[in-house]
Amino acid sequence: MSGNLELQIKSAEEEWLNLWKNGPTRLRWNKIPLQVGDMAPDFELQDSTGATAHLHDFWNNKPALLLFWRHYGCSCGMDRAKRLLNEYSDYIKLGANVLVIGQGEPERAAAYIQKHNLPCSVLCDPTYKVYQAYDLLEGKPSQIVFDAPDEFLQNDMNAGVNLQKSRHGTERATVDSPWQLPGEFVVDKTGIIRLAYRYQYCEDWPNPLVLVGAIKEAIWENQ
Repeated sequence: MSGNLELQIKSAEEEWLNLWKNGPTRLRWNKIPLQVGDMAPDFELQDSTGATAHLHDFWNNKPALLLFWRHYGCSCGMDRAKRLLNEYSDYIKLGANVLVIGQGEPERAAAYIQKHNLPCSVLCDPTYKVYQAYDLLEGKPSQIVFDAPDEFLQNDMNAGVNLQKSRHGTERATVDSPWQLPGEFVVDKTGIIRLAYRYQYCEDWPNPLVLVGAIKEAIWENQ
């Protein structure tokens, strides 16, 4: 592991602990969230190589499936990676681009791609500006650690400290935001949102048939 990567992980662990201490804060929308028929916000982000790319590059000529990820130490994200490997060819055969948006910097994104065999590009949003632009909320402990002991549901600080210590140096290190909920969006080639799916809890994966159907609709709408 490079020294820069180690420093990034250490900083991300500190961020996780501070956010755990403060608890979730973005639990309600203060405006109508992005929905079907709205224009998808465009951003310029770094990819896992450090190069810059615009979101619109992925829907410029074909529909795009945007997957907003949980933090890179979350087992829910690891399970989503396994599911995506099984689903990916179906989305590609339909003519869609698939893109993951994650919380980590390029070096951490590259390590995650290699570890979990992600088959698509990953863009980096360490400040959560894109998560927030797509109106993805944070979850309460009952949405994130619902299968954990009561001290986790009560957002106990000692429980968070001990959890981080137990996972430090493993692929499940507690990094970035403990509260950020994921989401998945289908955007057509004109930049219009055709599906806005926001997780209600950590393992609230969409049925891939719903994603397939939304991609087909995105194609038919532009014919």
